[in-house]
Amino acid sequence: MERCSVLGDVAVRWRYGGSSGVRRGVQRGVQLSELNGLTVISMDSDQQVSAVRSAQEHSTDSATPEPARIQRLPWPLDAALRWLERVDPGTHRRIKGLRLVTAYGIAAALGSLRDITHGLPTGIALASLAGGFALWASVSEGRTTRLESSRDLALLCGAAALGAATFIGAAPLLSGMGPAATELVLITGAFLVGYLRRFGMLGAGIGSQIYIGQLLAYGAGLTRADLGAVCIAGLIAALAAIVPRLLSGPAERPVLAPTQALANARGPGGSGVSPHWAMGLQAAVSALIIVALNATIGLEESAWAITACVYVIAGSAAGTVERVRRRIIGTLIGVPLALVCLPIAMYAPLLIWIAAALAMIVYAMATPNRYDIACAAFAFTLIVTLAVSGEHSISVLVARAWETLLGGVLGLAAAMFIFPLRPAAPAE
Repeated sequence: MERCSVLGDVAVRWRYGGSSGVRRGVQRGVQLSELNGLTVISMDSDQQVSAVRSAQEHSTDSATPEPARIQRLPWPLDAALRWLERVDPGTHRRIKGLRLVTAYGIAAALGSLRDITHGLPTGIALASLAGGFALWASVSEGRTTRLESSRDLALLCGAAALGAATFIGAAPLLSGMGPAATELVLITGAFLVGYLRRFGMLGAGIGSQIYIGQLLAYGAGLTRADLGAVCIAGLIAALAAIVPRLLSGPAERPVLAPTQALANARGPGGSGVSPHWAMGLQAAVSALIIVALNATIGLEESAWAITACVYVIAGSAAGTVERVRRRIIGTLIGVPLALVCLPIAMYAPLLIWIAAALAMIVYAMATPNRYDIACAAFAFTLIVTLAVSGEHSISVLVARAWETLLGGVLGLAAAMFIFPLRPAAPAE
């Protein structure tokens, strides 16, 4: 009884007995014959098993490709990629960083169109105003769906325009009190940055945007004649911020800071003071001290010190200490690095803008967990963009470092002595 199968190009006849009427030959104990031009092998049972195993191994080896050789990247590039993956696993924050840069670019481009700026007061920087509104609205937004994100971005840009409008309305009333009196408007924004956190993520963003709107209006010296331009800037910013968010879609997964610790924080001795009131008062009082110092001795850029003291205030005194430490470290790294790049700003401004865009992507990546890296990235961006815009005074650029230190120290003192917050005791 015989059965024939084919392994590759060789026919194998399983021989269990009997004889075959074909011509055979013997080689190493295996009978070979020819049947219709096909080589036939007759084997006993042990030889059959050995041949099948050999054929299977040969088939497996031929079907399995050789493993690809892994080429290692150069050390600096490999280290950078490892750091990116450690800080931003999944690339979600990098996508948000690209969105920040895109929103600013769209807003600045639209704000520079002659058809839009026609009829506006001469000298107003509509592009920078709209770009600032869109950039920081995108930073504060943190929803997971396109619809909710678009709604929040529109509200945040409107809040920035509202903040600028409040400065425009209040500045003439305060200007008679002295050259630094208009800074008093910033104190209201500083208070809202802390107090509006009681309304969650959107409330915190609105408070921050109101302050940023006031800050941009103060820096640009806006007057009542510029009120229409502020409204246009708000509309441009909303459009520029929403479009990139619609395009990023589900690829972006915001990282939200926990708010329960702030909700459970309490004042000294069970005073009953709301932690949000306490944070608002801490920011406002430290800002007021800086305004007084500017009126007395004169500061180079007092708004930088005010901004530092506003944004280092955290939900507890210990948290404020940590944020002050990280902000100072980051600023002391970012400012010198930017000063080294000043010659590039003079001769290759395009490279500086590219570096600033990359720094803002790093800022978006590092903000949730590495506040020191985020502060370094922003300080670098601020200094190099000031330089490429024509500000080459070393005293002004260096003031970013020491005035940030001043604002951080005053914010820390306010957090330690004005209704200091501490985490609630764990429930038993």
